[in-house]
Parts: sequence; C-alpha cells; structure tokens
Amino acid sequence: MLKSKSFLMSLMLVSSIGLVACGGGNNDDVNEAPANDPETNNAEENNMNNEGNEEAAGDADAPEKPEELAMWVNDEDAQLDAYEEIADKFTDEYGIEVNVTPYSMLDQTEGMSLDGPAGQGPDLFFQPHDRMGDIHLQGLAAELELTDDQQERLSHYNEEAVTSFSYEGIQYGIPAVVETYALFRNTDLVPDAPETMDDLMDVAHDLTDGSTYGFLMEATNFYFTYPFLTATGGYVFGQDEDGVYDADDIGLNSDGAVEGAEIIQSWFEEDLMPDGIDGDVMNGLFTDGQVGMVVTGPWSIPDYEEALGDSLEISTLPTQDGEVLSSFSGNKGWLVNYYTENEYWATELALFLTNAENSETYFQTAGELPAHTDVEIDDEFMSPIFDQTQYAEPMPNIPEMSQVWEPIGDALEFVSQGDDPQEVLDEAVEQIKEQISIMN
Repeated sequence: MLKSKSFLMSLMLVSSIGLVACGGGNNDDVNEAPANDPETNNAEENNMNNEGNEEAAGDADAPEKPEELAMWVNDEDAQLDAYEEIADKFTDEYGIEVNVTPYSMLDQTEGMSLDGPAGQGPDLFFQPHDRMGDIHLQGLAAELELTDDQQERLSHYNEEAVTSFSYEGIQYGIPAVVETYALFRNTDLVPDAPETMDDLMDVAHDLTDGSTYGFLMEATNFYFTYPFLTATGGYVFGQDEDGVYDADDIGLNSDGAVEGAEIIQSWFEEDLMPDGIDGDVMNGLFTDGQVGMVVTGPWSIPDYEEALGDSLEISTLPTQDGEVLSSFSGNKGWLVNYYTENEYWATELALFLTNAENSETYFQTAGELPAHTDVEIDDEFMSPIFDQTQYAEPMPNIPEMSQVWEPIGDALEFVSQGDDPQEVLDEAVEQIKEQISIMN
C-alpha cells in the first residue's frame, strides 16, 4: 500500500436521502425453554442478551443486539480468511450473525457514497488512514461515541494509530493494522545493529569501498527520509494538542528540516550513496551481498530472506539524541457507516476484530502487524518491525498532504545533486502552499 506516495483526494457531495431502517432484534440462538412456558422463554432470552451486552462492553445500558451486522473486508484471500474466522467467533460469543462481503479497500468509499445513504451499506468498512480527509468531507463515517469501557479498551492500542483515525478532533475509526519500515542488515557485513546514528555512520564509512556500501536507502524518497528530516526538528504540518493538523503551518523548510537535508546531502557528497539511488538499485545490491544495511519495509522480507538466508536480521531504526528515529507509518482500520442504526454494536464488532487475541489471529493468517500493543509477535523478522511501529508517526491524513509528496521528492533530488538545501526546500514549500491554495 505504501509503495505509492501519490494521492488523489476527490471531494464528493453526498446527497441527503431518507434512511432505510436496518432490521434489529434479539438473537434466537439461545437455550430452549419448555415450549409451554412463554414467560420462561422470554426471561432466558433477556438474560442471554443482557449477559452478551455486559461481556461486550461492560455497559448495562448497551442497546438491544441486532440479529446481523455486515462488514466489507478488503478482497485479499488471506485477509478474508482471517476476518471470516474472527467474525465466526464474534457470532459464537454474542449471538449476532456477521455478513462478510469481499470488497476492494480502495473502492469502498465510492461504494459507501452510493450504498450508505440508500441504507444498503455495511455496518463496518475498512480503510487506510490517509483517506480520512476524503471520508470526513463525504460524511461516510459515523462519529464514534465511545463508552467508558470502550475508551478503556482503546487505550491499549497504538496511540498514534488511534489518532490517525481522527479528523479535526473527531474519532471516526478503530485501527486494525500498522505498517512501517526498519533497518535490515546483512550480518556477514554488519554483525551488530547500530544503536545510534553516529554508530550507523561509522559503519557506513568503514564498509563503503568501490561497489560495496555500508548503508543504503531511497534517500530521495520522502516516505523513507522522513525520520532523518524530523529527527533534527523538521515536521510536515503543525499540530495542536489534540493532534489536529494546521495546513498553514508547514515545517519542511524549517531549520531542523534543512539540517536533516544537509545530512542527507553529505551521504552523496562523501560517496556513501550512489547517484540515482532508488528501490531497485538498493534491493539489487543488498541481495547480491554488497550492502551492509538498508532501510525498507516488510514487503522486502521474502526476497531478502531467499537471498541472504540466516544472514538477514532486522532491527529498529537507530537513535538520535537518545530517541529512536520516528518512521512514517500507514495504518488501516474499521470505520462505522454513518447511516447504520447499529453504531454501538458495529463499534463493538470493530473492537472485537482488533482486540489482542484476534489481532494475533489476524497477524498469523494475513501477516499484517496489529495496532493493538498487547500482542506479542513471535517472528524474528516482523517482531522488530512491530517494535518500530511504537515509534512510528502516521502520514498526515488531511487532503493537503497530497500536495506534499511531489515537491519534497523533487527537492530531495536537487539536494542529492548538490543544490543548496535551504533554497530548494523554500521553493518546495512555496509550491506546496500554492497547490494547497488552488486545491482549497
């Protein structure tokens, strides 16, 4: 999902259409009482419903359970298999049938804009966090009114991932998975993971010789260079105490960002990285055993493991001034249909799908790292990437972010070629501001 950094944020007007009520009612799958005793039947059914409510939310005021909930799941086999298994567990525990429909994640917002107002949409749909601006503007997702118990459960999730599903201070979604990148090593060349950036650069200088490199990365790709521009004080958009972005406050030509760009430029000036470095060049050299360390994500593991075998190791990014470098993250999660009549139980289903136990099931089946921090990842490669997610910062989810990628990518290209970092970043930020003005 994260290999493409170009976004098209379309603004759509959702017409006001009368709601079609969803059918609701008590579940009939309860212990049977004698047919000639209707009072006993009603009492037992009510007891079962009350127990389910308390188990689900610890909230005696939970609304009546619907007979069925519907969810759109991204149409990849592994994800479908995982969520069908988890949905069956939800049905077993709470007596609510879950209708799972395969639906491409990237097509779901278009489907929701048509089906939602007509009362035909699902209770839950699945989206990447960087689409929140579009979803907010279209009015597709319900503002979550979480109970105290639900809030307590959500407190065990990755805090940044939770915030990434809020927009203008409104919480819209429950995060399910987090993706980021980390430091990959060929232990034949670099036996031990560098603890600090100084350590990493020492290794880079010591190993780089001719066609062998100590450290490579896509150094002109803003997605990967984000940690190095922000470690020294740069930032994309300013945020208030609630995490709300200010698109008028752009920090990509601040003193800190310029300092980070100067560091990146030094890698090229000192021949630590070849001109024109990109993912293909980096991957080819690393799998050929000519690179000690690279920065990339979990999508590279299969090819790297095949090439390096037991010599492949992964660790979190090194520290700068005592803090682990903050990578960019992309998150995916569950949103409640604005038009559903089952908001409470749809939220319960989202929390159930993403709780610690079921997040582990999802990881084991679909291979995606969970947003729930209580999960233990028993995998030599994915575990350190999961550790890095604790230090990752979500890509800004406002529509204005779509105007950032290309100007900053071009600026980094100029930096790699020796142009003055302050000048090219000033020009890039000016271009971003102009494009945002036109967009708005």
